[in-house]
Amino acid sequence: MNSNTVILEIRGATGGDEANIWAADLTRMYSRYAQTKGWKVTPIDSETIKITGEGAYDLFQYESGVHRVQRIPATERRGRIHTSTATVAALPEIAESQIFINPADVEMQFYRASSKGGQNVQKVSSAVRLLHRPTGLVVTCQSERDQFQNRANAMSLLRAKLWELEDEKRQAQLGQARAVIGRGMRAEKIRTYNFPQNRVTDHRIGKSWGNLDQIVEGKLDTVFRKLQENLK
Repeated sequence: MNSNTVILEIRGATGGDEANIWAADLTRMYSRYAQTKGWKVTPIDSETIKITGEGAYDLFQYESGVHRVQRIPATERRGRIHTSTATVAALPEIAESQIFINPADVEMQFYRASSKGGQNVQKVSSAVRLLHRPTGLVVTCQSERDQFQNRANAMSLLRAKLWELEDEKRQAQLGQARAVIGRGMRAEKIRTYNFPQNRVTDHRIGKSWGNLDQIVEGKLDTVFRKLQENLK
């Protein structure tokens, strides 16, 4: 796998609209961190970004899991604190030689992108949707103006997801917990962001930080450093 590239799939989970807003906040947090390091951030679709930089996957691999937020949503009229969650999957970029995808197993569709991207993206069917029939996995990419590039990005995402499925099967066969192996399960609650108390807690290592406002702005160095020390 390419340790210099990580694919982050970030989805709102429990909490309705607030969960989706929280997912967008996490995407912004990771993007800002990457940008401060001079790394490249490439949107894949509305829920997925690709970050490229030296050792990117080595850092972000610990972000997989459920991220819980406790705060007063902007839409809350009574000042009540809500708890919402978003899931993060940190996937490596997998070489074609490592995961073979039979072209006959993939149904490919092209459509017009709904995201911003100039007149070419809006008028030409440049967006790509792939269905992997054997697994039912569906991936999309609409970030680029070029159909060929979107197809390449979508295939890269599909390989990463197939790798994730195979990795989960291997761990299940071993009968071992997925904690502290470098990458958490999607369903594992790994961190809580408590806005009223201005505190971030990582439940895997029992460590809390009091500068939540800075962390959500992308200042993640202290968090990542502590995770590397404890989870390697």
